[in-house]
Amino acid sequence: MATTSDMSLQAIKRLPGRRFDHVFFTSMIVIMLGTVFLGFARSYYLAGVYNALPLTPILHIHGAVFSLWMLVLLTQTVLVSAKRVDLHRKLGMAGFVLACFMLPLGLLATADSVGRASYLNHPPDLLAFTVVPFTSISLFAVLIAFAYRARKDSTTHKRLVVLAMSSPMVAGIARWPFPRLLHNTEHATLVSFLFLAALALYDLWSTHKLHRATLWGSLLVVVVEGTRGFIGNTEPWHAFARWMQSLNL
Repeated sequence: MATTSDMSLQAIKRLPGRRFDHVFFTSMIVIMLGTVFLGFARSYYLAGVYNALPLTPILHIHGAVFSLWMLVLLTQTVLVSAKRVDLHRKLGMAGFVLACFMLPLGLLATADSVGRASYLNHPPDLLAFTVVPFTSISLFAVLIAFAYRARKDSTTHKRLVVLAMSSPMVAGIARWPFPRLLHNTEHATLVSFLFLAALALYDLWSTHKLHRATLWGSLLVVVVEGTRGFIGNTEPWHAFARWMQSLNL
């Protein structure tokens, strides 16, 4: 007669586990690529088709580096699926270098855009709005740093990468050509939480528990993005935003 522990062990063995990781994480990156392309198609990727306003050099550099990072990320997931972990690790260093460039480029791109205030449609409080791109790129930097640190633990590493990418998705979603999302940061942020929800649901389906990286990383993203509106309306932040504006002079 099977004991309770034997039955529990058999139940665990029947769980999907990591067998579908390559499908799930590759699909997540592809969806994120589509999210970015749809959001920036009119102003960047297909700018010539839509007669978009010309971009400044820093925005071109920022867009090129971010796009290259997304392509490297997709290549990385494909390499893992193809069991070419050796190439994945070699390319990973190049990806980490690109990620390091994205923090200062994000800051400079924010300063440039705020200084011109053209694509933002002049929100009521431009200084307060700067907290959105700044916190997005900062969350990306922090989570990518932890992902790099956990690069030898693949289950943690891949989850931290997805969590790191969820925050910059807000910029793309807020440019989708849909009335409830276009230039609506609050709604775009809520939609970006679907990436966190998908990761949590995959954990629960595949292992019946939340991975610690999913739990704590998601909590960090939700807390920061949930409180940045309050931070953006404070005078200390306005002073910091004015300094960012001065970088564009």
